[in-house]
Amino acid sequence: MLEVSDLYREFKGRPYVNGISFDVEHKRCVALLGPNGAGKTTTLRMLAGMLPPTRGSIRYKGEPLGESGRREIGYLPQSPAFYTWMTGEEYMHFAARLSGIGAKEAVRLSADALERLGLQEAARRRIGGYSGGMKQRLGLAQALVHSPRLLLLDEPVSALDPFGRREVMDILREIRKDAAILFSTHVLHDAEALCDDIILMNKGTIAERGELSALKAKYTRPVLSLRVEKRKEALEWLETLSSRPFVREAWMEEEGSLRLEVEDMESARSTILREAGQQSVPVLRFERDSLSLEDVFMKAVGQ
Repeated sequence: MLEVSDLYREFKGRPYVNGISFDVEHKRCVALLGPNGAGKTTTLRMLAGMLPPTRGSIRYKGEPLGESGRREIGYLPQSPAFYTWMTGEEYMHFAARLSGIGAKEAVRLSADALERLGLQEAARRRIGGYSGGMKQRLGLAQALVHSPRLLLLDEPVSALDPFGRREVMDILREIRKDAAILFSTHVLHDAEALCDDIILMNKGTIAERGELSALKAKYTRPVLSLRVEKRKEALEWLETLSSRPFVREAWMEEEGSLRLEVEDMESARSTILREAGQQSVPVLRFERDSLSLEDVFMKAVGQ
């Protein structure tokens, strides 16, 4: 559905997006991840037609992205701006008409989108009185009002509370049955729960991309997760484990809780359990673990 080839964008001689290439298939959800300044927002703005690339190509359904293609794209910027003197209903009519929808149909589709995002009761209130979360919902509603085939979302749940995030994630799961979604996020759990594919960006380039399961398999190493009671002797023993010869890497997640990437799982497990028994360490948890998306992210971007 979307083909990006050698996309490049510079500002004042500095490359913010540096020759990236990827594609997005129909009915697939792709997460665009990366640290601040990685180039995610710049990439989405170019794909939405809001910012011209310095060079490279963007093709939609096999053709260069033009006005007809942009009419099939829904876009939610990171910080959506509104005419605050408008009501939510007026703004949605305005957005629908800009998408080429007729006046009568715009009324119906606007009402449907507002109800879908839980804004029907606030439809006739001025946007200036909306909370940050309500504005985020309204931004998503305008991106959906014309039933886009490709949805581009820049941090779509950043301003939402946990209940609002869950509702929006459920909506996105429904949308992906009929459309493609590309969204950036800092909430790695949301990406892991929703997306088929991952694109990891760092310093304007793509550090890794592919199916989440394949990336996890690529970076997977044997990992042990331990938690002990917060007693002085137990905590001191836990700290010594990171320097053992069978440990590749160690993460102290919180006091009394440690994750270890090990060379040999059997050797590490028997050694740690034997020592814990000999020293009467009160172990609360001891289990084999797997890499999370956050672990893959940190390894791929070299942090």
